[in-house]
Amino acid sequence: MNNFFKVSHNSKKSKARVGEINSDHGKVLTPAFISAATKGTIKTLTPDQVTEIGIQGSCVNTYHLVTHPGAEIIAKAGGIQKYSRLDIFTMSDSGGFQVFSLAKNNRDVGDKFLSQVNSSSEKSSSSNIHSRKNLSPLSQINQQRKAEVRGEEQPMLVKISEDGVKFRSVYDGQLIEFTPEKSMEYQAQIGADINMAFDECTYYPATHEYTEKAMNRTHEWLKRCINYKDSESKFLLHESLTTSQSPRKQKNFSSSSTTIYQPRVTSHQYLYGIIQGGTYEDLRKKSAEFVVSQGTPGVAIGGVSVGESKKEMRDQVKWVSDYLPKDRPVHLLGVGQLDDIVDLVKYGVDTFDCVEPTRLARMGTLYKISSIESQILNNKKDEIDITRTVYKNNLEKVDEDCRCYVCSNFTKSYLHHLFKQREILGYTLATYHNLWVMERLFEKIREEIVKDAI
Repeated sequence: MNNFFKVSHNSKKSKARVGEINSDHGKVLTPAFISAATKGTIKTLTPDQVTEIGIQGSCVNTYHLVTHPGAEIIAKAGGIQKYSRLDIFTMSDSGGFQVFSLAKNNRDVGDKFLSQVNSSSEKSSSSNIHSRKNLSPLSQINQQRKAEVRGEEQPMLVKISEDGVKFRSVYDGQLIEFTPEKSMEYQAQIGADINMAFDECTYYPATHEYTEKAMNRTHEWLKRCINYKDSESKFLLHESLTTSQSPRKQKNFSSSSTTIYQPRVTSHQYLYGIIQGGTYEDLRKKSAEFVVSQGTPGVAIGGVSVGESKKEMRDQVKWVSDYLPKDRPVHLLGVGQLDDIVDLVKYGVDTFDCVEPTRLARMGTLYKISSIESQILNNKKDEIDITRTVYKNNLEKVDEDCRCYVCSNFTKSYLHHLFKQREILGYTLATYHNLWVMERLFEKIREEIVKDAI
């Protein structure tokens, strides 16, 4: 495990640290941004462009890849890196949030589910169910935030229980099951370097009673994920598995969970347990203590940025900061606003993932390279809305201070034109630029930590 993550410098000013994660698909210098590749692609970019930008890692979503094209075909292709040609460090989210949000977004079945798992029959309208991959209200378009399942297409629910969810795919009607064991099996087939434990991301707002029950479920599921990986040839050991093994039912698994062990598509996969607990300090601390005690190679903080205020979100990270491991990497799920990143590395967070830079890019919101200094110094954002008419005749560079391919070759007027005409190239150029700025931001953050300035 020591070869997996090493800390090279601890800041004297905060809990911030500089380190390195080593994986079968390359190393990641931390703190780092892990770009969203939900369905196996960093939207609008080619793999060559990803390399040019210097993107260190990507995060795929197990739910989306299981529904299409299917985990088995990805495994046959040699894993998501070979399948997509994104041959970089990769995380896979467990799919837990997506499958449980199906229950809460479905009026009939969802209410029945909630009444079963919550004695107070607490219910929340679907407008309160937010995705951990969400944007803040930077754009009017995103004021209505809800779980991203597949646009507006909702799979047909078949069965919901404490154990997980069964539903039919919107693509071909196939019956799909998500439990802790199945999530681990799917993630093994996908082949990401980092696998997130199956968890329940508590909706906002939720009562203390419901949040505690959801937290306890997440803890039990983490133990089942660990048991599964222990059974699957010790998980971290580089052992050769044969496909001739017959299916066998696992101990402590659900009655419907049987697994056929297959050769790994990625030799070393590392499990992260996820801290939950909602907006309650006592539960956050309790969850952090439990998850860290389980000894998983990494730890993630989940259930933040789901509709709560920025102060609430930052408090949730602050509360658990004293419990975070000193020798293992810490990932913060679904947080990617520039001001949040600068503040939260101070609590010992090593990696972040979020759709914000790429989704904002596709809406015409461009970061400015000057944001790097202003974010670190005074948390002020500096952005360009390239769709504004004021840029129609502006032949200046997109960002005068930026040296990326986009800013070295194109003008504000041209990008404005592309967005007004809804040309796909506009989305590509904007995404390229935003992720370039993100990578430069994290380079600067690492430099400042080494100087003990953060």
